[in-house]
Amino acid sequence: MNGFSLPEQKERLEAFCKFKGYEIIDYYQDAGISAKTGNYRPEFERLKDDIRAKKINTIIALKLDRITRSIYDWENLITFLDKNNAYLDCANDEINTTTANGKMVSRLLMSVSQNEIERTSERTKIGLAGAIKQGHIPHVAPLGYKHEDKKLVIDYSTKDIVIRIFDLYYNGYSYQKISNIFNEEKVLDKTNWRDSTIQTILENEIYKGDFVHGKRTKQPTYYKNVVEPIVSREMWEDCQVQKKKNSRSYQRTLTYLYLQKIQCPKCNRILGGKATTKKNGKTYYYYYCNDCKLQFKENIITEFFNQFISELVEYDSVVNQFFLPMIKQKFDEPKEQLEKEIKNQNNKLERIKKAYINGAFNVKEYKEEKHIVEKAIKELQGKLEDTDSAEELRFTPQDILLKRDIDYINKLKLDKEYKEQTKTWKDYSRQEQAELIMKYVDDIELALVGKEISVNKINFRESICKPYQQLYEDGYIDTTKPAILGNVVGNIRFSNYLNEEEASQIIMRLKQYYDVSYTEAIYYVKDQVFYFNFNEDNSAIVRVFPLKDYYKIDPDNKMETYEFGIIYIKDEDKFLMKEVDNAFNFIPDETNDSILYTKDTTPISIGVKPIKITEEKA
Repeated sequence: MNGFSLPEQKERLEAFCKFKGYEIIDYYQDAGISAKTGNYRPEFERLKDDIRAKKINTIIALKLDRITRSIYDWENLITFLDKNNAYLDCANDEINTTTANGKMVSRLLMSVSQNEIERTSERTKIGLAGAIKQGHIPHVAPLGYKHEDKKLVIDYSTKDIVIRIFDLYYNGYSYQKISNIFNEEKVLDKTNWRDSTIQTILENEIYKGDFVHGKRTKQPTYYKNVVEPIVSREMWEDCQVQKKKNSRSYQRTLTYLYLQKIQCPKCNRILGGKATTKKNGKTYYYYYCNDCKLQFKENIITEFFNQFISELVEYDSVVNQFFLPMIKQKFDEPKEQLEKEIKNQNNKLERIKKAYINGAFNVKEYKEEKHIVEKAIKELQGKLEDTDSAEELRFTPQDILLKRDIDYINKLKLDKEYKEQTKTWKDYSRQEQAELIMKYVDDIELALVGKEISVNKINFRESICKPYQQLYEDGYIDTTKPAILGNVVGNIRFSNYLNEEEASQIIMRLKQYYDVSYTEAIYYVKDQVFYFNFNEDNSAIVRVFPLKDYYKIDPDNKMETYEFGIIYIKDEDKFLMKEVDNAFNFIPDETNDSILYTKDTTPISIGVKPIKITEEKA
């Protein structure tokens, strides 16, 4: 009871029994257990057993709410007392269960008590909801977060561990495999990482910025965007999809390129994989469905898939060289946050030293605590150095288009060096090929025509391909399309509209490496034919792009002709710089962005920027 300790309550009840002339048979005390409905109260059950055994016939309590706070429970108790010829008497409430009026009064008092409980619960829930929406999460801070001013904020000393867990899982690693890696590396100086720990992290909505209160109850409450996320919403959702594809039953010693990506065309079950190794050592891979008695060779898919492979490898190169640095530049932890966390960790180190001097730690404990903090400081300092390095590599969307143009020309003009420096699909190990497919392919749809299996469609991950498509629509990514060029049929590299200033800047930057030329062409919309004055002197088209934003001005293709710009390179044009390696490791910088391209080929001198972070900083 509020205001009275248990000894005080006992003393008051003994005085009440003496006043009433009651003989005390026993004491029943459920300390620390609420009288709400649903709570199991062992002492209260013992009390009821003693009433049934006729050891006692009257319950003495200070107040009615010490017995129960539920109308439902109270009605059951009255029925129980009537059945066993027993009664209830309260020291502070005028309760008399021997008469109808007394029972009515007790019901009224119980209704008031329950109403107050429910109102308090409502107020608590409203207050809690408001607090959660402001980032006050009523839980222990999960890995990657910490409590600061009662709010849940990112802990920059452990944030990257969470990101790594999501990345590993996204790329096909199981819970167990990730925990094994962490135990081998002694991440956070721990060797007790478990698969259940990894699973809990991956399933926690907090990492995408959301919070679920009462997750184990029948009516959990979902709060969206209440804390700063550590991973993107798309990455979190992809990892939930990935659960079905990372099942332990599919962990094999052999590498299957399309495992978890293909379903049976009859029953839609995920297909299993098996392989046979011939005497010559060559392994042949198969996929099968036991239920439908279906089996086919892996090369059926590979033959169809090969038409996408070169683009997939190029795309992976773009992602790793440009998308990821651009994302890092956009979302990486602010420099001031890292510096603040380093300062906090240094302060923590000082506190540990003082605690050791004051005898709070023994030598072993001091060394262990000191090692943990010093390791955190070292990691934070490494991140700070990486951030400084990343600030020097300011990639832009234009850089992507420029690099792809230069790669295309390098392939034409520096074929030998291009083959030496460029990794193609055949250079990937089978494991690397599988990882690439895992990253970019969502699933592969099969069709069954008679008894023959064929590939119907390859579905690429939307969260990966969507930003690529957006860059294409904005003019910063090229794609290869079939085209009729006068009386010649071929493929051209096509990019979408860029304004004159941006297109001119890219041409001027290209001209620092190769003396590219520029002309214009007319495209006849109805006949889908390009017509332009282009000498057949072994010149090669680098890229074609519209001079106006026809997507917007002619969405229904009602115009008869479109105007296109053509970037091309002549047979005699060679790489203009002395060091050939520069063609692969650098791109011209955008230093002279005020100069617009004209058909005058006057060269200008500008600097270069590296196309990727050096290995030391990677």
